[in-house]
Amino acid sequence: MEKNLDIDRFSKRLNRYFQITTQVGGIFGRLGANKYLGLNIDQKKDALSLQKKFGQAKGPFMKIAQLLSMIPDAIPKEYANKLIELQSNAPSMGEYFVRRRMKNELGINWKKKFLTFNESSSFAASFGQVHKAQLNNGKLVACKVQYPDMLSTVKADLVQLKIVLNLFEKFNKVIKTNKIHSEIKERLFEEIDYINEAKNIKIFKKIFKNETKINIPCIFSQYTTPKLITMSWLEGLSINSLLKSSFNNRELREKLATNIFNAWYKPLYSFAIIHGDPHLGNYTVRSDYSINLFDFGCMRIFKGKFIQGVIDLYFALQQNNMAQAVHAYEQWGFEHITKKKLSVLNKWANFLYSPLLEDKVQKIQESDSGIFGAQVAAEVHQELKKLGGIKPPKEFVFMDRAAVGLGSVFMHLKAEVNWYRIFHDLIDNFDQKKLTEKQQNTLKLIDLKL
Repeated sequence: MEKNLDIDRFSKRLNRYFQITTQVGGIFGRLGANKYLGLNIDQKKDALSLQKKFGQAKGPFMKIAQLLSMIPDAIPKEYANKLIELQSNAPSMGEYFVRRRMKNELGINWKKKFLTFNESSSFAASFGQVHKAQLNNGKLVACKVQYPDMLSTVKADLVQLKIVLNLFEKFNKVIKTNKIHSEIKERLFEEIDYINEAKNIKIFKKIFKNETKINIPCIFSQYTTPKLITMSWLEGLSINSLLKSSFNNRELREKLATNIFNAWYKPLYSFAIIHGDPHLGNYTVRSDYSINLFDFGCMRIFKGKFIQGVIDLYFALQQNNMAQAVHAYEQWGFEHITKKKLSVLNKWANFLYSPLLEDKVQKIQESDSGIFGAQVAAEVHQELKKLGGIKPPKEFVFMDRAAVGLGSVFMHLKAEVNWYRIFHDLIDNFDQKKLTEKQQNTLKLIDLKL
């Protein structure tokens, strides 16, 4: 079996440094020139170049492209549209790579394990691509194969990320970035371990075992390795394509919003677990409007007191109870909360919690633009800067990332639902002790030996 497909070499990392510096740096330079210098750039043509270069970069920096596309008005529409395509249709690796990967993972006779195997990918993303196949027993499966050199890629990109965060901290001392880098580092190394992702899929399968509106794939353990996941094939349409054809269908948008809300929040409030990457590319929709959930490489397990803090902060804001708010932030892991810092943090918290505070049908926010959220964030940053900054807890990093990503999904849907009632269906009768017990029992019941 070949052993050189994924070997971690310094030369590979060095090549990655040059690739990211020249390609990604050039992209942001042109974006800045277009936005701030007013240069006449053909945005449609340049957006195609941007999509190609981010797709070639793959790995962690491709996830930056996905994040940009999820924030409405963050970048010109032409760029956002092309970056959104990267979420579920990134440039794929060729058939030669696919054959090498499958041989490396399942042996020289790997093709005999399948009736059919499509060597052209159905989907391609930041760390791997998916191929549709049929097992000898007739079952349709999705084989997710990891790109080569991902260990070298992640190590190289983490060095680049550290440099970027250090520069950011020099110019803006509001947020201390050491814990942010540490959390991202842990999660990225988890994402390139497909055995870990397969375990995560089993956990979510257990969480949603009695749920009819949220579908999780099954794992075929005998065809799963650290670089290959074989799971059941789930048919569905992408949310973007469905919205293009049926955007005026209000019932569709409301059901999608409700199902996506529960897909993310039920694990959080019932098991203290989150799916850490809820962008549009990780969902597809069935004909009954139920959703298929994919990409479980990034999962976060919280302590019960953190979830208690999230709920306590909600009620503190609803009841304007500042003492309870301080206690909630402390349970989140924030330290040294003064009255002034509390006031500033609550400004951002009120923005995030506002659609959940009133018992009425409404959009996720009144404005259809992402600019308002950016303005709130900018004000909070400036005010915290004057107060000496604040150090966010580790757990907050991916909680915030997931919340922002989910909010962006709802903004794209433009759905009007009663978020208050959906939220209260999940948190009413919340018991921290019972949550911890459910979490531990769920994790114990998963067959960790694939």
